[in-house]
Amino acid sequence: MPVAASSQAAMDGAVRHLVSKYNPKGNRIGWLMMASILVEAWDLYSIAFVLIFIKQQFNPDPLLLGLAAAGTQGGALIGALIGGWLADRIGRRVMFLATMILFIVLALTQAFVPSVEWLVVVRLLLGVPLGSDISNGYTYIMESMPKGEREVMGNRWQFMFAIGQVLTLAVVAIFLVTQLDPELIWRVTLGLGALPALIILVMRHDLPETAVWLIRRGRFREAKQVSKGMFGDNLDMLPDQDVEVPHPSATEFLADTRKDPIRWRATIYGWIACFCQGSEFSTFAFYLPVLFVMVGVSSVLGTNLVTMALYVIAAISGWVGPLLTPKIGQRGISIAGFAIVLVSLLVAGWALHTGHTALLPFAAAAMLWGHYWDASNCMTIPTVVARPQYRGTASGFAYIFVKLPSFLAIFLFPKVFETIGQANATLSVAIFPLVGLLAAIFILPEIYGYEQD
Repeated sequence: MPVAASSQAAMDGAVRHLVSKYNPKGNRIGWLMMASILVEAWDLYSIAFVLIFIKQQFNPDPLLLGLAAAGTQGGALIGALIGGWLADRIGRRVMFLATMILFIVLALTQAFVPSVEWLVVVRLLLGVPLGSDISNGYTYIMESMPKGEREVMGNRWQFMFAIGQVLTLAVVAIFLVTQLDPELIWRVTLGLGALPALIILVMRHDLPETAVWLIRRGRFREAKQVSKGMFGDNLDMLPDQDVEVPHPSATEFLADTRKDPIRWRATIYGWIACFCQGSEFSTFAFYLPVLFVMVGVSSVLGTNLVTMALYVIAAISGWVGPLLTPKIGQRGISIAGFAIVLVSLLVAGWALHTGHTALLPFAAAAMLWGHYWDASNCMTIPTVVARPQYRGTASGFAYIFVKLPSFLAIFLFPKVFETIGQANATLSVAIFPLVGLLAAIFILPEIYGYEQD
């Protein structure tokens, strides 16, 4: 039967109840969602550390090499939008399992490609499940943990990115020390991404659908069962029979978000922050290994070790930032992060321009510290303020603003390096943290602990 006003009120009340209720299994679910970011971090950034070996073997032109590096970012544009919409339509659990299976197959495939052209094709396809997985992960976190805790967990995604990067660098360093053939280094490094994906797939296999999604789909009987198992709550405010709920349109979330000025301002800021942090990282930090070699900071192995040390610092920053969020709020962590990145990039550009390259690793360390703060909440904010029936779509739409600048920057930045020089290219990147800082000051309202229903 069609959903009635009484059923709609019961659905709203049940969702509010779950958001404020402690879930004994919520932390496990949150960390399980965060663990999937290791998979994305490994694939997205492992190629940055082996790009030099791919170039040595195939010697492609700069644009083709940039496209190989940026391929997953381009595919993630499609995956983020389609995956988020499908998560709202067919469920979170189905999408999670599907994305991990696809990633395992494609991650292994890229290790056996015969040319850079085929590597580009496989990495474009590989980006689709990666983009989908992030948007699904955030919906699970926001619907499985109470307000306050879910924001902290959501902000930990940058910590998991840093851990994935450190692990990748450690593996590459071991390969270099053992003097493995360069071709094997890049092929094994890229293919190894399938291993953590397989582990996560096994761990996720018995994870139930979220009770919030089941409620919003009118599947009350299943929602009661899931809530009983996860929260120890029977959801007595819901009737025992299911109701028919129309599927929301993919574009309705924009009109719905505009109805509330707090949600709308927070969402706009989330899009801006996603774009700015994606741009600042993909242009400068993504090319740190190549940059160090170009300016003579160290050898390939030395550069690898220095970069690994930088990402250890980034991991510490990614852990500290979420812990500070309850004290200084989402707005405070954003302002601090973008301000640190802005100053660091200006120092790095000056160091390159004047030849003081010894300052570059310190500027890079400070830049990564700030970046792992300003990027920590750019996905959390638009996802947490979205209404549950649009949450997957809203999260996926926000992730587009991460992937689009990442794809363009990784693809085009080598040409920018070549055209205007290292120093000017680095200084030009400073526009992104400046825009993010202004947006955090003048657009972002404080939404820590926000409850929209």
